[in-house]
Amino acid sequence: MSMTNFEQYAGAWTALVTPMKNGEVNYADLKRLVEHQVAGGIDGILSVGTTGESPTLTHEEHLEVIAKTIEYADGRVPVLAGTGANSTHEAVLLTKEAEKLGASAFLHVAPYYNKPNQEGVYRHFAEIAGATDKPIMLYSIPGRCGIEIAVETVVRLRKAFPNIVGIKEAGGSCDKVSRLVRALDPDFIVTCGDDSLTLPFIALGAKGVISVASNWLPAQVTQMVAKMRAGDLAGAQKLHNAMADLFKKFFIEPNPVPAKYVLARAGIIESPELRLPLVEIASENAAVLDAAMDAFVQG
Repeated sequence: MSMTNFEQYAGAWTALVTPMKNGEVNYADLKRLVEHQVAGGIDGILSVGTTGESPTLTHEEHLEVIAKTIEYADGRVPVLAGTGANSTHEAVLLTKEAEKLGASAFLHVAPYYNKPNQEGVYRHFAEIAGATDKPIMLYSIPGRCGIEIAVETVVRLRKAFPNIVGIKEAGGSCDKVSRLVRALDPDFIVTCGDDSLTLPFIALGAKGVISVASNWLPAQVTQMVAKMRAGDLAGAQKLHNAMADLFKKFFIEPNPVPAKYVLARAGIIESPELRLPLVEIASENAAVLDAAMDAFVQG
């Protein structure tokens, strides 16, 4: 792959949940879930992002889930390894160790809780990008991190480190997506981090989505993105409208609580189990999700 062709990081990607049972990672379910993604035609998989409960996996589990996801995907779809941390040292270490296990690209979230200024954000990612020659996707999600990765910082990083290939933008701002697209070179991948904003973001120049809803609906999300990127707005809108209620309901409780509930109810994973401090979905919210799932299936 040339250093300027990063189209493989465009399209529809799934931010995969990490299935659990009896307090442990359920690797049989993880394998089933990867097969479900491949069968649905997904363009790529993100392993151990926030949706994969990265904050509560142990260091060993984190790396093992990445390694197993790569093994189960078996080259059929690319896998992006989530190796971000709010400690620069830890993020570098995770990245180097995941690379040894076969990871070929990495997603790095903005340093959360510390609240560094933009110079600190730049130096954080500069250390990480300097530690590997593999592609890196930045991840800006101010609602969880307390800070964003500013457009100007992305531009600085891209100029200094050509292996920084894109950004998952989950700040909910169409204006920021437009500014990113205008400020960065055409090869740079801006991708959406919110299912419900996929179409407007692509209309402004984003090249895809890293989706939560595609855990259950990989084929539909992939088709929606493909149609939108091909200029079939009516076709993309039809698919979006069919899933729009679900896109919202997937966040009726903190992610990935609803996603795991949906996957278990659909029979794709055995259990909706989470790890504290996340807890099972409230019964009233489960009923809301049940109704949304049933309405979607019934068309």
